[in-house]
Amino acid sequence: MIAGNGSTSSRARMAELARSMQVAHGSVEETLQTITQAALTMVPGAAQAGITLVIGRHKVQSRAATSPVSRELDELQERLGEGPCLQATWEHETVSAPDLATESRWPRFAAGAVGMGVGSMLSFQLYTDDNDLGAMNLYGSRPHAFDADSYRTAAVLATHAAIALTGAQQQQQWQSALATRDVIGQAKGMLMERYKIDAVAAFDLLTTLSQEANVKVAEIARRLVDIAALPPPC
Repeated sequence: MIAGNGSTSSRARMAELARSMQVAHGSVEETLQTITQAALTMVPGAAQAGITLVIGRHKVQSRAATSPVSRELDELQERLGEGPCLQATWEHETVSAPDLATESRWPRFAAGAVGMGVGSMLSFQLYTDDNDLGAMNLYGSRPHAFDADSYRTAAVLATHAAIALTGAQQQQQWQSALATRDVIGQAKGMLMERYKIDAVAAFDLLTTLSQEANVKVAEIARRLVDIAALPPPC
């Protein structure tokens, strides 16, 4: 069940969320926005929400924040190197901070959060992929804002969000790979036509240029295509 009472309305809202995520599937940013907006309407006690992406286990990115405060809290955790969403991302699947005013695990972060009007937090790990990780963070405006119903609903939402986010990232990577293949193909065609060489020789030439410039083959290809697209000098 999605919520404590297993209500039809809760199931309907989750079904609607699943449809929204399907529509946003091709865009990571749209998927993240769908997740955080759904958290505000579906999770009791959630006043603000955001997604934290940790790139290379060091760089913290605040994404799809529903308010400036949630973005500032992510930036605070990055500066301090401590906080519930970092702990959820690196160490635990779920971290609860029911009363930040008395929180001893991250004293500097907790003091800053309370100063911004946040009384409690819930953080859920969304995914781990090599050195890249992500967490969904929910912020309550008062201590003990999240009850058992909040936790159950947020846990199901985080599961849906993790699946949707992973799918969106894979879709984006696939589209990027296709675009890279296309631009390399265009560059090869230009070289074949200009120098009257075959496809293998054209790719070897791109590889040589890449090594000499210490730039990826795709970037060399893109530069060649961009130059070809420029209008001839007057």
